[in-house]
Amino acid sequence: MTTPTQRFKFSPTAFAVIAACVLATGGALVFSGASRAADEPKANQPRPALTVSTAQPQRTSVPVRLSANGNVAAWQEASIGAESNGLRLTDVRVNVGDVVKAGQVLATFSAETVQADVAQMRASLLEAQANAAEAAANADRARSLQATGALSQQQIQQYTTAEKTAQARVEAAKATLNAQQLRLKYTQVVAPDSGVISARTATVGAVVGAGTELFRMVRKGRLEWRAEVTSTELRRIAPGAKVSVTAASGATAEGTVRMVAPTVDPQTRNALVYVDLPANSDFRAGMFARGEFALGQSDALTVPQEALVVRDGFSYVFVVGAEQRVQMRKVQTGRRVADRVEVVSGLEANASVAVRGAGFLNDGDLVRVAAPAAAPVSPAAPAQPARTSSAREFKPKMHLALADQAPAALN
Repeated sequence: MTTPTQRFKFSPTAFAVIAACVLATGGALVFSGASRAADEPKANQPRPALTVSTAQPQRTSVPVRLSANGNVAAWQEASIGAESNGLRLTDVRVNVGDVVKAGQVLATFSAETVQADVAQMRASLLEAQANAAEAAANADRARSLQATGALSQQQIQQYTTAEKTAQARVEAAKATLNAQQLRLKYTQVVAPDSGVISARTATVGAVVGAGTELFRMVRKGRLEWRAEVTSTELRRIAPGAKVSVTAASGATAEGTVRMVAPTVDPQTRNALVYVDLPANSDFRAGMFARGEFALGQSDALTVPQEALVVRDGFSYVFVVGAEQRVQMRKVQTGRRVADRVEVVSGLEANASVAVRGAGFLNDGDLVRVAAPAAAPVSPAAPAQPARTSSAREFKPKMHLALADQAPAALN
């Protein structure tokens, strides 16, 4: 008969297993206490306010541009008026916006009165020519009798004078006829050049005087932008320079400087720069437009536009220091190219500025700098992560081993 003491007597193998379990449990408790003690100092440290990405200013070639304002106007305007006097306007054939060609009839006046005057002047010319022919015949006979002495010298001179007077009357009649024919021609108002009708004051049935304006036309349909530039900037602009012009309506065009005005307005100290606009553009005479003159290229210190923070009307950047704390610096900005902005002053070239998340920072904030994005892995050779056994994977294996050995030890 076995006693209880003998029944529960452990073998040396069982003792070894139990000792290993005790040591593992004690080690886990020690490790847990050590990790808790290590976490307590970290909890007392300040936490970063935000994770940001950083970038350094770059030297970039930026185009040099000069901005100006001005009005769009016609390159040249033609005033088309009535050249006849006291005639009634019977027909108006064009309206505002119509494109006309040189010599095209725009309006007509009543021509009946002028045609009657032309007929009368033509009859007067025929009468003068008949009288001149008779006077010429009398003068020839008188000159043929001069040698015989049948006519005195005075009579011969009278016939000769009558011939010349009759010829002068013929010339006067011709001139009067030409004047009446010119009046008849002026009953039709024609375009002096090709272009676009910009204004019309002609009204059918109106009786207008000579010189009254009937139409106004933009010659050739050409428009120009008259930019107002300060006198200090005139030396930077030369004929042939390219200009990007934007109207208030949103229309844009690429123009070319034709000439710079030789004088400056003494009141505003501004001068006009005449810029030719391309044909068939969406611009209209009288529009307000803003433009930029292309004056070349220059190097500039630029930062990403996302790094700029505007507060109280001023521009700032946040410089990340060595202790991961940011310092807010006021900067002066200049030109913009795509997503980069020129920094004129207030920033060093070797500074590290916060980019993503800069709009949520304040001066002195502690930040965490995000690591740069890793290069993408090639699909042909995907990276396989190494498999390591964690503590959770190891413990069940250990328990299974103990469970296998415990029955043998108890026996």
